[in-house]
Amino acid sequence: MSDLSRIYTLAQTIKKNVQQVIVGKDEPLDMIFVALFTGGHVLLEDVPGTGKTLLVKALAKSIDGTCKRIQFTPDLLPTDLSGMNIYNQKLGEFQFRPGPLFTHLLLADEINRATPRTQSSLLECMEERQVSIDGETIALEEPFMVLATQNPLDNYGTFPLPEAQLDRFMLKLKLGYPTFDEGLLVLSRFREQQPLDQLQAVASKDDILMARRSYTQVHVEHVILEYILKIIEQTRKHHDIALGASPRASQALLRAVQAYAVIQGRTFVTPDDVKAMVSPVLSHRLLFHNASQLRDKQAETVLHAIVNQVPVPTEQFVKE
Repeated sequence: MSDLSRIYTLAQTIKKNVQQVIVGKDEPLDMIFVALFTGGHVLLEDVPGTGKTLLVKALAKSIDGTCKRIQFTPDLLPTDLSGMNIYNQKLGEFQFRPGPLFTHLLLADEINRATPRTQSSLLECMEERQVSIDGETIALEEPFMVLATQNPLDNYGTFPLPEAQLDRFMLKLKLGYPTFDEGLLVLSRFREQQPLDQLQAVASKDDILMARRSYTQVHVEHVILEYILKIIEQTRKHHDIALGASPRASQALLRAVQAYAVIQGRTFVTPDDVKAMVSPVLSHRLLFHNASQLRDKQAETVLHAIVNQVPVPTEQFVKE
């Protein structure tokens, strides 16, 4: 079995296991796997009670990894995340007490309720996979991934994430409410017990690291690279957009479409893969001239128009 086939099987196995707890959510789960397999981070923007915390815990148990959750509040300090050196009187020396950043999956709940100082303390660990404490650099154990949440409705007492922080998130997703039938299944499933307690690991951390090494084997035609770049350039020229997508965003989009293609069971990228990933990868990275509270809706509308405007490659995309 090739590495790409192993990644596809891995994604399907983990998804099936997570869906013992989480009802439905096929597309959001695929998107989260995209970030997990590429080493990216996810910003989940949704109302409370849609299963965000439960999803992260189920994912961590499925890959035999650790998961820590921290509630962001205005009085949260950077050391509350990273940990600190504490003096041990018995030993007569300082000892490092690690914070919740030292985990595999970090759930940063309501990240926009912390001050900019605390928000910025996440930049180093998200980008460089390390934490600096008192002049000493400590590497985080891989695989490491941040899944941050924020409530799009309750803006009182919040500190909006700056563009530099948003750019560190590979994807921005919404879980959304379940359908009526899914809601019935949720009530039935959680009526007598908590399915998360019985969930077993079906993969290992080494499997995730294998996926991170191998997903780049997915073939990308030169015309697809041009297609991606044309979309990126249109975000920089659009009259409604003050700040378009950066080179980092174009690289993130390329990595995302490769991972998305292999999760769909293919070894090559098609234009439909690009279309599927444009909004999750780019919507939170755009800055508009009018600071509307409906930024997300505006981003989706503009990106949809851009994708419809850019000519789609018509070559035959076949397995290499």
